[in-house]
Amino acid sequence: MGQYIDIILKLIVSLSILNVWLIRANKPSEYRGGNASTIKEEFAAYGLSETTMKLVGFVKCVLALLLLVSIPYQPLEIFAVAGICATMLGAIGMHFKINDEPMKSMPAAVFFVLTLLTLFI
Repeated sequence: MGQYIDIILKLIVSLSILNVWLIRANKPSEYRGGNASTIKEEFAAYGLSETTMKLVGFVKCVLALLLLVSIPYQPLEIFAVAGICATMLGAIGMHFKINDEPMKSMPAAVFFVLTLLTLFI
């Protein structure tokens, strides 16, 4: 049973990250930092460059893919989990940096916890 929960958690986290960065990047979300409507505007609200946005997006997508690949190939799990947890903590930090209401950092916090859970299941 634990193996199935692990797979479900990995699918939720990885597909959600890919959805945010590849499908919904230019669409508004109530969780975007500041008053941003797109990821580009969100990174500008954090005082970060477009280059940083592209780098973070690339890293998050690679980590999400590694998390997917870790389903059949367990040795990649620790790298994917460590990276996703670090990027989610960074996202939470950026929301606090610009004094966003706590609800805006909720998805990053949830993904952080779900990713950590994969290590213990």
